[in-house]
Amino acid sequence: MVIAFFHPYCNAGGGGERVLWCALRALQKKYPEAVYVVYTGDVNVSGQQILEGAFRRFNIRLILPVQFVFLRKRYLVEDSLYPHFTLLGQSLGSVFLGWEALMQCVPDVYIDSMGYAFTLPLFKYIGGCQVGSYVHYPIISTDMLSIVKNQNVGLNNAAFITRNPFLSKVKLIYYYLFAFIYGLVGSCSDVVMVNSSWTLNHILSLWKVGNCTNIVYPPCDVQTFLDIPLHEKKTTPGHVLVSVGQFRPEKNHPLQIKAFAKLLNKKMVESSPLKLVLIGGCRNKDDELRVNQLRRLSEDLGVQEYVEFKINIPFDELKNYLSEATIGLHTMWNEHFGIGVVECMAAGTIILAHNSGGPKLDIVVPHEGDITGFLAESEEGYAETMAHILSMSAEKRLQIRKSARASVSRFSDQEFEVAFLSSVEKLF
Repeated sequence: MVIAFFHPYCNAGGGGERVLWCALRALQKKYPEAVYVVYTGDVNVSGQQILEGAFRRFNIRLILPVQFVFLRKRYLVEDSLYPHFTLLGQSLGSVFLGWEALMQCVPDVYIDSMGYAFTLPLFKYIGGCQVGSYVHYPIISTDMLSIVKNQNVGLNNAAFITRNPFLSKVKLIYYYLFAFIYGLVGSCSDVVMVNSSWTLNHILSLWKVGNCTNIVYPPCDVQTFLDIPLHEKKTTPGHVLVSVGQFRPEKNHPLQIKAFAKLLNKKMVESSPLKLVLIGGCRNKDDELRVNQLRRLSEDLGVQEYVEFKINIPFDELKNYLSEATIGLHTMWNEHFGIGVVECMAAGTIILAHNSGGPKLDIVVPHEGDITGFLAESEEGYAETMAHILSMSAEKRLQIRKSARASVSRFSDQEFEVAFLSSVEKLF
């Protein structure tokens, strides 16, 4: 039996990749006689290097071999290729990429673990496979439709479109058509797993296959962080604030720097020195450019000496920063889940996350009646909440840390394995 995962960026080192490696590990334990294949576009590295990267970044070692099928056409799914009609371009691109994959290896079970739903009908009807998908994020959502409908400027809604009622209408029709087609291809899936309540609500309304859709929370390496002591270390004066997340536009790092600058300028906190450390992965030149823009922003705001960037750092270093941090920051609007948020809570930092999506619905929720962290939306809101957290007594902060750590055990690797295996069972 050949089990294949479609994951063109399997060497990226983000939360989606953690799902891939944990899913492979779980399946290998249960079905050791199967052959495991990963379709990837990472042609500049070897299979061995990819596996070593997974071990270095996530501490995951697979027990059985994996065959990598290297795809040459990954550029077809890069958003930079489609300045306009990006969604449509990437989706059609993924069909060509999927065709290249299918031509090289026809599996028995096909799992799309990166959200390329347009490949599902290809593998189901032409490849004759059982198909499953793990959805991190619906590529179009009712929120996106409402942004266009209300003519608001957003990440995927340019200002020149919002100013023109005709263009807004055209874009809305395009989005509705796209949502309809996305629903059709998604409904080909024999098994659908989603990573949060937020994603579940969207996928149910778009794909309408409720009978085979389950929430499977992504695996967070909660265990690794549990040896970090919860009591505040007072080796250095002051407080460290960290943010963990890839340097992608939707993560909204500028909001963190602006709120931090506001916190410093308003002298909201009496405490000794503060430092903001932004930790994340850079996937490509665009991401590197973004980091340089963020550096410039901190210079423009006059806070560059208090802001540090740590790019593609090894896991031990990440853990070290989390163990010293007082606050963990997260600023993405409608983050589908938020593995970084869970890691911060497990490590004992007090989380301040965006009041939307997964953090709001699934993660930063009371545990046995006690608060586990804080939510904010605006620059002002973030700055005030940071000031509030820093002005608390160490005892009060410790109480929140304890509740937060106790609450995140439901996102462990073990819980993921159980939920994932019971969801995919019917594919076998």
